[in-house]
Amino acid sequence: MEHFDILKFFFWLFQPVYAVIITLLTLIPLLISIAFFTLAERKVMASIQRRRGPNVVGIWGLLQPFADGLKALIKEIIIPYQASRFLFILAPSITFILSLIN
Repeated sequence: MEHFDILKFFFWLFQPVYAVIITLLTLIPLLISIAFFTLAERKVMASIQRRRGPNVVGIWGLLQPFADGLKALIKEIIIPYQASRFLFILAPSITFILSLIN
């Protein structure tokens, strides 16, 4: 009986860790595939306009999605001087949450 209780305890202890690992194993490939679909879309739009499209970062521009993601991560958050900081951050957050609910 003690052996079962120990297993139950470890399952209870590592269940959140397991959930985080499963979530990451789902989200990371999804985000990478979305990034490459965006790259493919940009390449197709460029070819329609008789341009080369993204081709600077990496071979044939394959690292462009990672460069775009890094650029988005290091961007500075600019809050206007006379704006209410609380409302300036809260308004987009509320909009995002409401879009998820719908």
